[in-house]
Amino acid sequence: MTIIKPDDFHVHLREKDVLKIVLPYTSRIFQRAVIMPNLSVPITNLSQAYKYKQNIYSEIPKNHKFEPLMTCYLTENCNKNMIAQGFLEKIFIAAKMYLSHTTTNSNHGINNIKKIFPVLEIMQKIGMILLIHGEIYNKNIDIFDRESRFIENIMKPIRRFFPQLKVVLEHISTKESVDYVISEKKYLGATITPHHLMFNYNDMLSNKINPHLYCAPILKNKKHQSALHSAISGNCKRFFLGTDSAPHFITDKECKLGYAGIFNAPIALEMYATVFDNLNVLDKLEAFCSINGARFYNLPLNKEKISLFKFLHIPKKKFLLKTNNKNFIVPLFFNKKLKWTTKLKKNNK
Repeated sequence: MTIIKPDDFHVHLREKDVLKIVLPYTSRIFQRAVIMPNLSVPITNLSQAYKYKQNIYSEIPKNHKFEPLMTCYLTENCNKNMIAQGFLEKIFIAAKMYLSHTTTNSNHGINNIKKIFPVLEIMQKIGMILLIHGEIYNKNIDIFDRESRFIENIMKPIRRFFPQLKVVLEHISTKESVDYVISEKKYLGATITPHHLMFNYNDMLSNKINPHLYCAPILKNKKHQSALHSAISGNCKRFFLGTDSAPHFITDKECKLGYAGIFNAPIALEMYATVFDNLNVLDKLEAFCSINGARFYNLPLNKEKISLFKFLHIPKKKFLLKTNNKNFIVPLFFNKKLKWTTKLKKNNK
């Protein structure tokens, strides 16, 4: 089958050696990608965003047509005028909110949501999108309930104060999130990852623990996985592709205290195709991958096409990626195989 070339509305490219290694897997398949700002030193101003964007451009293979869409990391003392300027000058496409300590490099995140209300007010006024990692970090809250509690404690109050603020709940993983997005009608969208669609916590925890399926938000049970399947099978056009591809070195995954994050970029589109195929809704794949997100972000649809092929004989597996410092990054499915593969359509026709 052939579809419009997709966009990835949530990806972590990291920096330095890791950026150089992982970027081509995103830039080969995706026309555009929303780049997450939670580097070791987060992207909180225009000069940092410009420098990071140039670093990304310098590593794009010459035969790849790819546009990085930059985001600003929100802190409690961020400058609302600077953020507005960045959006109006098309340096930032969106701003990202992490509550403090919810995920990788989120220690500069928000503790008191009211401190960024002036920023959210101006974002609502100019039409700038707020991206949200929708979890609450609290030792008294069960890890499987962090997303649903976020909706009740943080998301709903934000909507009451800023009903016309465009928001993307990223990498949703629960039935509560699916239902909430559908109920909001207009200004709320959500990305869904290939790993939350394809796996549940039994895949991560049954028999031996699989650290390469450990992510934030954590994989949920089959009830929530089925709700995500219903979301992509239904008629709501505010669900769209966001891989949340998040590479870590193998020494940070297969260790005593492993990092959350799944590097799925080399196989992400094939994973989506597999899930849509298994659900018998391949006719909805193009909208999810290539149309819904672009329209929510008010971006033009891509003109290029990409083809997906389903093999009768399963192709070769993916291999470990080695960086210059001799450490390895493990792509999802590096030791497994999928029947789907992708190829850019010749002459872009």
